[in-house]
Amino acid sequence: MQHAADKTELFETMPVRQAVCRQIVPAVASQMIALVYSLADTYFVGMLNQPHQTAAITVVYSSFVMLTAISNLFGVGGASALSRALGTKNREGARQIAALSFWGGLICALLFSLLFLAFARPVLVLCGAVPKVYPIAFQYALWVVVIGGPAAILNTLLANLVRAQGNAAIASVGVSLGGVLNILLDPFFVLPGFLGMGAAGAGMATALSNLAATLYFLFYIAIRQKNTAVAIHPSLLKPALCYLKTVLSTGLPSAVQYALTVVAIAAQSRFVSLYGTQAMAALGIVKKLDQLPLYFSIGVSSGILPLLAYNYSSGNHTRRRAVFRLGRAVSLSFSLLCLVVYEAFAPRLAALFIGDPVTIGYGAGFLRCMVTAMPMMSVCYPMIIQFQATEKVRASMVCSLLRKGVLDIPLLFLMNALFGLYGCMWVQPMVDSISLVVAGAFSRRLEKENFEKSL
Repeated sequence: MQHAADKTELFETMPVRQAVCRQIVPAVASQMIALVYSLADTYFVGMLNQPHQTAAITVVYSSFVMLTAISNLFGVGGASALSRALGTKNREGARQIAALSFWGGLICALLFSLLFLAFARPVLVLCGAVPKVYPIAFQYALWVVVIGGPAAILNTLLANLVRAQGNAAIASVGVSLGGVLNILLDPFFVLPGFLGMGAAGAGMATALSNLAATLYFLFYIAIRQKNTAVAIHPSLLKPALCYLKTVLSTGLPSAVQYALTVVAIAAQSRFVSLYGTQAMAALGIVKKLDQLPLYFSIGVSSGILPLLAYNYSSGNHTRRRAVFRLGRAVSLSFSLLCLVVYEAFAPRLAALFIGDPVTIGYGAGFLRCMVTAMPMMSVCYPMIIQFQATEKVRASMVCSLLRKGVLDIPLLFLMNALFGLYGCMWVQPMVDSISLVVAGAFSRRLEKENFEKSL
């Protein structure tokens, strides 16, 4: 009972600055570890100096992103609905939502794994698997997507649900456990002198790491079942069906955004590939550097989502607005810091990844263009999360579609025709600027509606 009371204090009476810090610090920390973890497979496989091994991981990346899309469908949707249920003191409803999210995510994960296994060859070939790369890519995907896919989905999904009830630190430990374990296992499975399995070993390490993190969350739920709103017992599923529409509609924008990210990345890569291998290598470097402020903003947004949803459903809009403003300010401040550092040290940062002068020149130029999108992105993410927390499905969907998919490809054609290679680099800043304007309009409408309701 004390545990539940502590969480009520976090959501309702704890000073906003303290409550936000308690939520976002662990969330951001786990995102930073996830960032390192996302680069670990590429780094250790790259140590083999076998391009076809590294290419195999690149080929499978798009399919791995789709796992995140499925996880967000039930993870973000379930987390928002769970926090709103707690805000109205509907604890049993929160438990039903958690069970629905868990089993829905698991079923979709298994279906995706089976579908991928059935269509692995055409999917991997479409993603660039040439005959020499395909066998390695398939072995890597077999571990990461088919065998380890369900654990990868449940790991992130359960972290969202645990964080939604105010246990950001517990969620952070679970996500970090998987990331750290993967970094430790990679050299053992990948490099000669140990198991020496190459890319397939990296896939095995990733699958085992995600399984360990998922088991951690399941163990936590089992030992705290009387004091947690995150329940997964199948008996809760039948009464939980009434929440299915809410969970899916809230989580769909995040799922769609991740799915369209694959399309947007592929389209940009296709245009840049017309300018040669060195330009493509430079784009890959910039995409890695670009992940730091992106992951930070995702961490901040994930941390404040439960506070936004809880206070929205409980009618405490003053506290909700204060949480949002602080989260937005933290996200924006870090992105501005990255902007200054990246602009000032662009050539040196590019040189950390490669020694070729031409590639470094491209990388510095690309970075200085694309980094201008960071401030807009850092504000857009918390806005989209607030729409999801407050059940503004249309606003969330529109902004998510604008950020990835709808504007990217037409603008790539236009900017490439007008300005060539560097025109392609200005597409993301343009897209994020437009998205921010639209999100701002939806945000003003949200505040106007809540003000009118309070009169």
